[in-house]
Amino acid sequence: MRLIYLTLLGLALTACDSKPPAPQTPRYDAKAFFDTVNYRGLSLSHDGQQVLVSSDISGIFNVFAIPVQGGSPRELTDNPGSTFAVSWFPNDERFLYTRDDGGNEIYHLFVADDAGQHDLIPDPNARAQFLAFNQDGTAFYLLSNERNPKLMDLYRYDATTYQRQRLFNNDQAFEIGAISRDGRFLALDRVNNNSDTDLYLVDLQAADKTPVLIGDLPGENANFRGLTFGPEGHFLYFATDAYGNFNQVWSHHLATGTQEKVAGSDWDVSGFAFSPSGQYRVGSVNADGRTELTVSNARTGKALVLPELPPGDITGVNFSDDDATMVFYLSSDTSPANLYALDLKSGQARALTSALNPAIDAGQLVTAQVVRYPSFDQLQIPALLYRPKGASAEDPAPVIVWVHGGPGGQSRHGYNATLQHLVNHGYGVLAVNNRGSSGYGKPFFHLDDRRHGEDDLRDLVEAKGYLQSLPWVDKDRIGIMGGSYGGYLTVAALAFHPDVFAAGVDIFGVTNWPRTLSAIPPWWESFKSYLYAEMGDPATDGERLRRISPLFHASNINKPLLVVQGLNDPRVLPVESQELVAAVKKNGVAVQYLEFIDEGHGFTKKLNRIAASEAYLRFLDTYLKGQQH
Repeated sequence: MRLIYLTLLGLALTACDSKPPAPQTPRYDAKAFFDTVNYRGLSLSHDGQQVLVSSDISGIFNVFAIPVQGGSPRELTDNPGSTFAVSWFPNDERFLYTRDDGGNEIYHLFVADDAGQHDLIPDPNARAQFLAFNQDGTAFYLLSNERNPKLMDLYRYDATTYQRQRLFNNDQAFEIGAISRDGRFLALDRVNNNSDTDLYLVDLQAADKTPVLIGDLPGENANFRGLTFGPEGHFLYFATDAYGNFNQVWSHHLATGTQEKVAGSDWDVSGFAFSPSGQYRVGSVNADGRTELTVSNARTGKALVLPELPPGDITGVNFSDDDATMVFYLSSDTSPANLYALDLKSGQARALTSALNPAIDAGQLVTAQVVRYPSFDQLQIPALLYRPKGASAEDPAPVIVWVHGGPGGQSRHGYNATLQHLVNHGYGVLAVNNRGSSGYGKPFFHLDDRRHGEDDLRDLVEAKGYLQSLPWVDKDRIGIMGGSYGGYLTVAALAFHPDVFAAGVDIFGVTNWPRTLSAIPPWWESFKSYLYAEMGDPATDGERLRRISPLFHASNINKPLLVVQGLNDPRVLPVESQELVAAVKKNGVAVQYLEFIDEGHGFTKKLNRIAASEAYLRFLDTYLKGQQH
């Protein structure tokens, strides 16, 4: 929470220069940016008076309760490992939370009650995922792979005794999407490939629990995915792209089987839910990387007029049982997610948190601009452009091409401490949504199928030409950086287009596709066919996968490289990064390696995030700016 230094610009004026001095730009260190508080998840208590959240106030995510009427967060857990809130119990102050072991993604579900904290999963090697409480709060449902590491079965737990019963053996590796409030119906998704998912319905009270197909487009690829059951118990609501290029919401009448369109847009519908009583319906769309949300009366369809709020996107909407209070997060590029409570009777909204570190002047943060540029085939590539303050033709800035994860992810508006840290230190950032990114319709999403490391990579190469056309960009100091799949594309750019970017930062990126695709976690069984359709099957596409794997072409890398990895990563094994570093060292190229022993696929502990962000800056200052720390 301190300024690390000030860059002094234009303090001395010549006698003939009448222009006022340029404003000084304060520079903040990574600690200042990451002393901003993160809040995640939310659940309203049974009396509507407390919000259950996860926060890293202490440096490690734990569970807190925040009063709806305002006040300091109350810490409910003090675990040494990252711990995330799930839900209050519907009728009392017990709560559920989840945590894994150092980022290994073997999440367990815990209950906290008057007797202490209890692990609900007896097998230490099994994984668990919360699904829902039933309507009266006497039971809850979760998924676990105890019986078979590849299959997530459905269990019902008594909310008083925690005794459990397995309700559904998921022998066909469905993705379990939703359960009705009375516990009778279960929605299942069968993933056939990355463009075709079928929707099934199971009556758990029937003697025959064979899943019944209710969502499919015969002869064509289309996605049907269960979202939620209606509060009145008559409908299942599902998302589908069967009838257009974007996701729509449709309803399925449980008694008659009739299906009708409920919501659609010129963008993907990204969220759909009801308040507990069913009075309100919440819908959101992903509009060019921004969340546009509507709250409406479920019966009349009339939109609720929200009070005037700071600019930003509303997410995570939750209602009290009596629909008197709505809580939500509000965030923007320059403001981390803050928790708000809205009194639906008075229309008054109250901010319950102030997440941004007060040592940071919000006016020094940068809002991204949506831009598009032509790729090699003239396809327009969307991106978010961050221009650092003071960058001009007279004082051009180095720029980082930022590559999101995936495949199929998206760079979106919202506060990103890592990017703001770089921008604050004089770096422009172009966050590219290359072909294959989600949010821009089916055709765009599938343009990179089994062409990864080829056409999508060329979109990044073309980004350099776009950047060089901007007068405030230093044309010779353009680097590339990304995490996960974005880390893969970063290293691929250095290996397959070695003269394009001046330096690269690879954050737990794949380097050997045959190995990665052969070593996916067992609980990804329902997702495997999707991933193989997207990337290729290592058993049949090994030659192509080897051809696009940068590890086997590391001898081409001739530009400085920083590699950052979590030791417990179950998705991208540490050997992916370790072997890459060893190979690049043989080239006599500057290569640095940073490994966190208590992290996985993503860094959750504040000290580690600070260390990583400072490492990014030191590396880029050294190899793009030519500065020494």
